[in-house]
Amino acid sequence: MTGVTSATVRPATRADDSGLAALDARTWSPLHSVQPAPAPGAAFYSSPDGHRYVLVAEAEGRLAGYLKLVPPTALACNAHVRQIQGLAVDTWARGRGIARTLMDAAVTEARRQGAVRITLRVLGHNAPARRLYESVGFAVEGVLPGEFLLDGAYVDDVLMGRAVDLTAV
Repeated sequence: MTGVTSATVRPATRADDSGLAALDARTWSPLHSVQPAPAPGAAFYSSPDGHRYVLVAEAEGRLAGYLKLVPPTALACNAHVRQIQGLAVDTWARGRGIARTLMDAAVTEARRQGAVRITLRVLGHNAPARRLYESVGFAVEGVLPGEFLLDGAYVDDVLMGRAVDLTAV
C-alpha cells in the first residue's frame, strides 16, 4: 500500500447518484465486470431506492469508493445472506486501504441487518480482488469454469463466501 488513508464509510444517499455514476465510469474494466461500460450520463442507481444497498467511502473530503451489499434473492429462506454485488475504488484512492475499509464496513452492516453469511462472485482473472477477499476471510466455495467470454477469452466465475462472524465457524 502507498499509505493508508483515513476513510469514513456511510450509507449512500440519492444525492450520491451522479458522483457514483462518474466513479463507476472511471473505474470500469473488463478485469472486474461482465457488463458493458456504463453509458455516458447513465444513472448509477437502477431503482429509486437503489441507494439503500450502497455503502460509500469518503477520503480527503471526496468520494473514494463504494460497495453494493444486497439480499441475493427475495426468498425468505435466503434472508440470512447478503451478497456483495459491486466494489470500486476511484483511481486516485487505490492502494490506501479503502477497499479493505469498505469490506469491513460490509461485514458490520450485514451483521446489523441480521445476516450470518456474505457471498460474492469474482472473475477468475481478477487476482487483486481475489487476494483482497481472501485476506478478509472469504474462501472459494465454487468455480464455474469458462462461464464468461470476455475479449475473446473464457473466464471463470469464482464464487466466494464467509460467515459474518468468523469466530462462530
